[in-house]
Amino acid sequence: MQRTVEIRVNGHVQGVGFRYATKMIADRLSLVGEVYNAVDGSVHIIASGPANIIAEFIKQVQSSPSPYGRVDELTVENLSHPLSNTTFSIK
Repeated sequence: MQRTVEIRVNGHVQGVGFRYATKMIADRLSLVGEVYNAVDGSVHIIASGPANIIAEFIKQVQSSPSPYGRVDELTVENLSHPLSNTTFSIK
């Protein structure tokens, strides 16, 4: 079963390679979507793939994929519409 989520990550997540490290995880797990910095200092991720793989992705993001990052808060919202992306990109 496919699952699409929007993840909002707060903490020390900008300027520490967080987006790049997130993309590396998404690529390794063969997910599609995007990651971008928000103006409020958070990082937003939209990802789609098999439900069990999305669960693993969320777990890895929660642990901060960047060694210099720190995740203080992570929220996940399920999205009902599929993504048209064919890759995972950094915006």
